[in-house]
Amino acid sequence: MTLSRGSLFDPTLVTDLVNKVTGKSSLARLSTQKPIPFNGEKEFTFTMDSEIDVVAENGKKSHGGISLAPRKIVPLKIEYGARVSDEFMYAAEDEKINILKAFNDGFAKKVARGIDLMAFHGVNPRTGTASTVISTNNFDSAVTQKVAMAKGMANPNDAVEDAIAMVGGSDGEITGMAINPSFRAALSKQKDQQGNPMFPELAWGNAPATIKGLAVDVNKTVSDMTTAGDRVIVGNFAESFKWGYAKNVPFEIIQFGDPDNSGFDLKGYNQVYLRSEMYLGWAILEPTHFAIITEATE
Repeated sequence: MTLSRGSLFDPTLVTDLVNKVTGKSSLARLSTQKPIPFNGEKEFTFTMDSEIDVVAENGKKSHGGISLAPRKIVPLKIEYGARVSDEFMYAAEDEKINILKAFNDGFAKKVARGIDLMAFHGVNPRTGTASTVISTNNFDSAVTQKVAMAKGMANPNDAVEDAIAMVGGSDGEITGMAINPSFRAALSKQKDQQGNPMFPELAWGNAPATIKGLAVDVNKTVSDMTTAGDRVIVGNFAESFKWGYAKNVPFEIIQFGDPDNSGFDLKGYNQVYLRSEMYLGWAILEPTHFAIITEATE
């Protein structure tokens, strides 16, 4: 394997990268992932406006109606880069490959966290501020069904039931729930009428993949980098949210200039710059099939 400027991650590393992302991202765990073309694609949601019709023999058929709502998944470019000593260029090929694998591992963790932060809250993960590129293509902006809890989150199970009822009232299915660690802790402390833990599987910090048969992922990204007080996002992740990536993942070894705009020339500081990019896209196909539980700040 020859590492050179402008090379691509090989298919094995790309697969490994995506597998690691799926292991760390709530959205990647709970939803459907598919490769997307570089120029994006449209996902169509169909709504049948009426119920089926009973037709008598020789009877007249009537119009049922259908609504078609296209949602375009447009890939965004994300990148991560880091300076390393220029001794990297003189290392044996095996050592370079080990460094690349380590870079791949770190990049996967950043991509996983980044997907959640971008799609949950619409922020640029590097700055923590709202991204004009993402605009309203995020849960905080698109999902209007919300359950507000007082600070301290008493009776968290009731809030989950209320959120599920909202989604059900919009004809949505419940396939998954992303919760932040503090909400997991609140659920673990909730007692039933006999004073027993309602969710004993959450004791001592446990975070099972399912609770009462529902797929659940515990992740700080649910509440990080948002002032909305998000604690839970529940809904039809399996069908009403899609995400994907373009297969080519560029990897560069830059030996000259100031690629990170830090003001320090690489050659002047005996450094090289490792950079990888990825093209990711997502779409919330039906916002009414989700609900968000928030906690008051005061």
